[in-house]
Amino acid sequence: MEIKEIEEIAARTIEDLPEYFKNKLNNLIVIVKERPGSEIRKRFGNNLLGLYEGVPLSQRGTAYSGAMPDKITLFKKNIEKSCLSDEETARQVRHVVIHEIAHHFGISDEELIEKGIY
Repeated sequence: MEIKEIEEIAARTIEDLPEYFKNKLNNLIVIVKERPGSEIRKRFGNNLLGLYEGVPLSQRGTAYSGAMPDKITLFKKNIEKSCLSDEETARQVRHVVIHEIAHHFGISDEELIEKGIY
């Protein structure tokens, strides 16, 4: 898949979210990179599929303003490596986008596992 196709799948995933969640996705961007850089690999390992960077909604106080956008990065090569077909890749992209959006809402990996979502 091309990066543009991954970006389109991510955009459709966000468009398909219920309005309640979509309306809370302000100051958030989604980008696609071929693979994580060396610093990210050192911190999270070689097989990271996506990364949320920012201040989760649950931690934003009244002083939160003028901040750089939160960022979700999808790592194309790692996502593709975990899949056997374009259809599976599309499903995985959707899953990773939703997973990282959960972090934007302040939900940790542990909570996702605990709730059976991840």
